[in-house]
Amino acid sequence: MAFPPCSNLETSPAQAGRDEPAPDLAAWMTCYGDRLRRYFARRAPTADVDDLVQDVFLNLQSARPLQPIVDVERYLFTVAHHALVNLRRHRTVRRSALHDPLDNAPEQASDLSPERILAGRQEIIRLVKAVEALPPRARDAFRLRRFDDLTYAVIAERMGISRDSVKELLQRATSRVTYALRMEG
Repeated sequence: MAFPPCSNLETSPAQAGRDEPAPDLAAWMTCYGDRLRRYFARRAPTADVDDLVQDVFLNLQSARPLQPIVDVERYLFTVAHHALVNLRRHRTVRRSALHDPLDNAPEQASDLSPERILAGRQEIIRLVKAVEALPPRARDAFRLRRFDDLTYAVIAERMGISRDSVKELLQRATSRVTYALRMEG
């Protein structure tokens, strides 16, 4: 099914600040949002569709292409494809490497005592305190990586530093948090 292109939306919003008019990102969302939803609905679980559309527009908002975006629709659907690939990769890694099936879990949820629940809550409080004690840049990098699950490249762009600097900050932050948890534990 072919859609007519949205009129007057054929330049990049990332051109703002380059002395060129930038179209309204909201207009792009209005024009292409339903098409992206249909695209994702055919390729991803229904629960993920709106999140994937949001990811496309967040990527567009944070992108700083060197050249103007001439074919907006092609650009958006390329970003959409990458969002799907990232979702699948993320789920595959999470399922295979990070989670054991519940059948193999050492404790079943029904076996958790009030003492065990309290100990878990106290451990979370210690973790939060350890993260809050980090220097500001290391804390920001740690949160973006561990809690927002952003890549080094995205963190580097957001913080205005190199990927190597992000890696170094995260290594130091992880060491400090691990050390703090061991000392309190």
